[in-house]
Amino acid sequence: MASSSATMLKPSPVKSDWFKGQSLLLRQPSSVSAIRNHVAPSSHTVRAASAYADELVKTAQTIASPGRGILAMDESNATCGKRLASIGLENTEANRQAYRTLLVSAPGLGQYISGAILFEETLYQSTTDGKKMVDVLVDQNIVPGIKVDKGLVPLVGSNDESWCQGLDGLASRTGAYYQQGARFAKWRTVVSIPNGPSALAVKEAAWGLARYAAISQDSGLVPIVEPEILLDGEHGIDRTYEVAEKVWAEVFFYLAQNNVMFEGILLKPSMVTPGAEAKDRATPEQVSSYTLKLLRNRVPPAVPGIMFLSGGQSELEATLNLNAMNQAPNPWHVSFSYARALQNTCLKTWGGREENVKAAQDTLLTRAKANSLAQFGKYTGEGESEEAKEGMFVKGYTY
Repeated sequence: MASSSATMLKPSPVKSDWFKGQSLLLRQPSSVSAIRNHVAPSSHTVRAASAYADELVKTAQTIASPGRGILAMDESNATCGKRLASIGLENTEANRQAYRTLLVSAPGLGQYISGAILFEETLYQSTTDGKKMVDVLVDQNIVPGIKVDKGLVPLVGSNDESWCQGLDGLASRTGAYYQQGARFAKWRTVVSIPNGPSALAVKEAAWGLARYAAISQDSGLVPIVEPEILLDGEHGIDRTYEVAEKVWAEVFFYLAQNNVMFEGILLKPSMVTPGAEAKDRATPEQVSSYTLKLLRNRVPPAVPGIMFLSGGQSELEATLNLNAMNQAPNPWHVSFSYARALQNTCLKTWGGREENVKAAQDTLLTRAKANSLAQFGKYTGEGESEEAKEGMFVKGYTY
């Protein structure tokens, strides 16, 4: 199903023709900017919303288009190496290129996928056929995105928790990524329930996300806001909900403080589930009930899309839970931004063999279509393979 929200053409080293006519936005205030800047006078001057305001809204709405979600393929080279090792391949640039080529060139992928998050290497990489990865995505009506954080490091003064680095130099990097054709960004920080979470860790996660979001919007990139509440732990679903409420309250408080335009962001939250090691498991209906209650209590309707992460759920579990959340209308586009939950069976099917590329792409399309149906609330789960039912939780997982 091709999106009618926006017409995408190939990006160029200058401003992409995809947003034809947007140069006017750089010279005169946008309608969104004008609305947001109509505030009561104060002793301090608040900087105007991004000159890219209308473009950001258009990009966010394109990604949050009906029946489509995000393919997260932004694994670092080290993490990609672990995936390749699982099928007996060395972690070389050629092997990473071959696998990423398989993903982006799957015929008709844009019918189900609206955006693809790339690692920096991939943003500047060509396919095995010599075509720019970004161009292949745009030809499929898929918006290219980019991972911009620099990974997790220990948070000194906390209870063995972590914080996400990468704000230094972010403005120059996001500007360069925009020129290369990226139109949205991703920053992943995590919160651990077994380790607290401490007030320090929650505040650090929320503040870092807000600063990143403001900088990204200033460069023309729609920020995906992702405070992942890790599945690690034996806690029940009520404890997850309690922590998630606190985290999201902090996140939106600091987003507002940093003058982030809610209409030009996307959220990538964890679903509200029990800990991966909890004795009592939750049904899709329970996950849906808790998660939608959280969203209603914390997320403004101005936010265009909620693109859930899978977080180690099995392919089947992630799809069933998403489907349950779309059984009734929501104020937002409730969809997916999956990595392993789209790629796991695809990678195993490929096995690094050229003769398996088509079969692997077919399995990717099968998973993408299943989640597309789940976005409409019409997924049945019929005919799923045993591989799709395999859990993918990894304790202490790093991306």
